[in-house]
Amino acid sequence: MRIAPALVVGAALAASSAGAQPNRASIKPGDWPNYTRDLAGTHFSPLDQINTSNVSRLAPAWSFRVRPEGGGGVVTGATPIVVDNALYLPIGNAVVALEADTGRELWRHALSEGQTRRTVSYWPGDGAHAPRIFYSNSKSLTALDAKTGQVVTSFGAGGSVVLDVPYDSAPTVFRNVLAIGASVGELPVGPPGDSRAFDAVTGRPLWTFHTVPRPGEVGHQTWGGDSWKGRSGVNVWVWYMTVDEKTGTLYMPVAGPSPNYDGTGRPGDNLFGSSLVAVDAETGKLKWWFQMVHHDLWDTDVPAPPTLVDVRKGGKTIQALAQTGKSAFMYVLDRNSGKPVFEVKETPVTPGDVPGERYAPTQPIPVKPEPLTRKSWTPADVATAEDTNEAHAAACRKLLQDYGGTFFNAGPFTPFFLRKEGEPPKASINLPMNGGALWGGVAADPRSGLLFVNVTESASIGYMERRKPGANYGRGTEGSDQIYDRASLAAPGAYTSFSASYKDASGKAVTMPCLRPPWGQLVAVNPHTGDVVWRTRLGVSDDLPEGKQATGRGNGFGGPIVTAGGLIFIGATDDKRFRAFDSKTGKELWTYRLQHSAQDVPITYRGRDGRQYVAVVAAAPGGPVGPDGKPANQESLIAFALPK
Repeated sequence: MRIAPALVVGAALAASSAGAQPNRASIKPGDWPNYTRDLAGTHFSPLDQINTSNVSRLAPAWSFRVRPEGGGGVVTGATPIVVDNALYLPIGNAVVALEADTGRELWRHALSEGQTRRTVSYWPGDGAHAPRIFYSNSKSLTALDAKTGQVVTSFGAGGSVVLDVPYDSAPTVFRNVLAIGASVGELPVGPPGDSRAFDAVTGRPLWTFHTVPRPGEVGHQTWGGDSWKGRSGVNVWVWYMTVDEKTGTLYMPVAGPSPNYDGTGRPGDNLFGSSLVAVDAETGKLKWWFQMVHHDLWDTDVPAPPTLVDVRKGGKTIQALAQTGKSAFMYVLDRNSGKPVFEVKETPVTPGDVPGERYAPTQPIPVKPEPLTRKSWTPADVATAEDTNEAHAAACRKLLQDYGGTFFNAGPFTPFFLRKEGEPPKASINLPMNGGALWGGVAADPRSGLLFVNVTESASIGYMERRKPGANYGRGTEGSDQIYDRASLAAPGAYTSFSASYKDASGKAVTMPCLRPPWGQLVAVNPHTGDVVWRTRLGVSDDLPEGKQATGRGNGFGGPIVTAGGLIFIGATDDKRFRAFDSKTGKELWTYRLQHSAQDVPITYRGRDGRQYVAVVAAAPGGPVGPDGKPANQESLIAFALPK
């Protein structure tokens, strides 16, 4: 953690006017106006009409088709927003507004090019200007009149601001500021991952924050030699950020540097890679940062911004935040300074043996809370026939034998070792890998003070190798000049999770993790003490016999919401279920079987009819099509309510 001196990073301009973004207290109880409802990222609703005593009666009230007609485009998941009974949703080739209590379409804005996904943003207006909806098609930001869906031509050039570097989601709106990240590839040299901001009224650029510091900027010294020049990655690719509205602080979850696994060309800690960065939302001025992974060699991004929460510790109230990520650690920090609320130790970690690599000797590991998933591996962690079935267990044993039967794991931040041509692999099993706490973020209940997060238990198996000419190492890295890359027995650069496939009695191919279950959990944490309060398995494996199905499942994309009714609602899993849990105990109270998995954050709101609704999108990216070339299955936004 570092606290920045008084330095403006990039070209910062004052915002044009104060704006009228509502604070958390002024959000109408029945609305859900932001991706996480409030800018603090709490995912909390004060509605309690649906509660622990009646949630078992919850049933579909209406649904709306989300896949673009004619099969064009793909819906990869989206979270709607609701303001005054108007529900706004991106559906790939259009943005639609629906009547929130009936699903009746109010207006539709068709895109002329590209796709829009994930979410849209609401700006409440400022007296002189009517409320607006903002969306991105990756190449530009566009403003729509919230009431009519018509393009607001006074914004930008004819209604849009062209982006020099793409961003695949809507902006985070604070006052009159539209803050965005950057969607860049994984080549070491390429477009910058800088965050940017624009004026919500005019579209005028306000500021740019250099995520790879330039000469004279804080953190520049953490890039050895000229390794900062042209460096790509180091970007906020996730589709929302959080804001402390009282202090005007924007919290940016910044991903790791490119290339992901070869740091030989970027010596140093590589700020602001794999860091939480706090800036002034209106000027872009750096306030503080906390780096969670030094010199990241594991693609351990920060995939979701923090959730703001006040913590009672030592008789004092600390304005804090909870930050999670792929590392499966939760960092509870003072949100005004970045200082840890609970001790974080710079802990020695094991180096690898890739020539020219400068491994960070230590990594910051929190003492509390405990890791949200497993952090180490032994042969006792391999799934057995008693856990799943003999066919799966045998496939896992074969996977291990194919690698020579000898594996390395040194706990957190286990390195990958170099495999020289013609030599047997010295394979590492690294966990979590593309697991831990991912895109959905942390939900916070201000009544109980508890935090809720879904996690995926996962591992990878592999090694490093010198890149082979002409080989495809994936991730858009064709043509990269990096020397080394992650590899596996499956194919050069193939992401090999520690999982195995087998055929069931019907001949169907089934793939499951080779770790012993659970493979996915919902976890409650008390941020005042740093203790885990409860854990419950999240998801089932339908391919296993009854009695073994409660394995938990991969659940990285979606996240939880929590309500004053004592409920946690979550889709997230790949088992096509939508669930409600008791927030006090973690007990599963309600489950609804969907046609597709609901792998994004749900919402809850009050309709004009006075009923509380819970809505979620269930979609299958690239799903099956019928003989006419159109989608064979209905992919929908589904709104649930109690029966009338």
